[in-house]
Amino acid sequence: MTKLLKLSFIFLFSLLCLSASGLVPVKPDKNLQKQATQVLKSQILTEAAWALQQQPVTVTASVSARSAGTPHDFFSEGDYWWPDPQNSEGPYIQKDGMTNPENFVAHRLAMIRFSRIVGALASAYKITNDEKYVRHALVHLKAWFTNPATLMNPNLLYAQAIKGRHTGRGIGIIDTIHLMEVAQGVMVMQNAKAFPAADLAGIKNWFGQYLTWLTTHKYGQDEMNAKNNHGTCWVMQVAAFARLTNNEEMLKFCRERYKTVLLANQMAPDGSFPLEIQRTKPYGYSLFNLDAMTMICQILSTEKDNLWSYQTQDGRSIKKGIAYLQPFVADKSKWPFKQDVMYWENWPVAQPFLIFGAVQFSENTWFNTWKKLDHHPQVEEVVRNLPIRNPVIWF
Repeated sequence: MTKLLKLSFIFLFSLLCLSASGLVPVKPDKNLQKQATQVLKSQILTEAAWALQQQPVTVTASVSARSAGTPHDFFSEGDYWWPDPQNSEGPYIQKDGMTNPENFVAHRLAMIRFSRIVGALASAYKITNDEKYVRHALVHLKAWFTNPATLMNPNLLYAQAIKGRHTGRGIGIIDTIHLMEVAQGVMVMQNAKAFPAADLAGIKNWFGQYLTWLTTHKYGQDEMNAKNNHGTCWVMQVAAFARLTNNEEMLKFCRERYKTVLLANQMAPDGSFPLEIQRTKPYGYSLFNLDAMTMICQILSTEKDNLWSYQTQDGRSIKKGIAYLQPFVADKSKWPFKQDVMYWENWPVAQPFLIFGAVQFSENTWFNTWKKLDHHPQVEEVVRNLPIRNPVIWF
């Protein structure tokens, strides 16, 4: 056998072994991407028409007397914390999974609205190339990030506060998952003629400052080390903002953290998430965490380091996670664990893990499940836990 023949045999054998283990790098299914865009096109144009009529509403539009910050500081309160019936003036007490409707949520709602507007305008620009969508998106982007009168400070010092206990917590960092589609929208629109270089630099500077805060402040480090979906969402956010700002060091860090910490420690060998199943909303949290892990793969995968095809030595992988949960999305009645204490009837919707997983692995069953679900949910709790609502800008 010649040396060349031997090398060819070794290559083919290695390829077969990789294929058998699911490690062959996968490329997006362009046909399914086109089909998904067609499914969403009418909704995108309708949503963008709405967005063109909207004026900016930033954190400076609403102020809470309970905030320890300035009018430019994002403020929110812990969702599951309530007044103590035994001491109405004392520190709040926890009721896990039970949302207190009296908490201050105006800043969170404003950020979700901002994300919805930019996501819709960027999606419409991507499918039409009409720069009117870029021009209007800039009105909102500048209001949030560069206008001194209305901008949000690039930190989250006062998020998820608890009356009588904390003025802010690292756990509050999860609130800015709704800036991810803003960052991605900027990436989609940044080369348009209507996007001035100075504005782009100012917006990227804001995200660069926020990224530094996320990765150096104690709150950020606490969130990074969270063992459940909070740790996942820290990596997901940092990845999105690092890609926008070309921070290769943090992109590399996030890839390694996904492999060695998130996938290795959060996913069980069967593809489930035990830490989420233990919660009072096991179904919703499982969907949420899988969405976040899927987006990490979508954001961070490269030809040389493809997280879609990565698996641990004992076989844990994003594909296994999607394969585990998809049947319970297709038929929720098969869910083998307890029902969520709130919002059980409102899940699932068109989960991101279904469409991105379908595109990556050419899984028509997953695509058809996604296609049949609600692509424009209105329930506030669902929207809060569904930061990726515009798949087209991520393709």
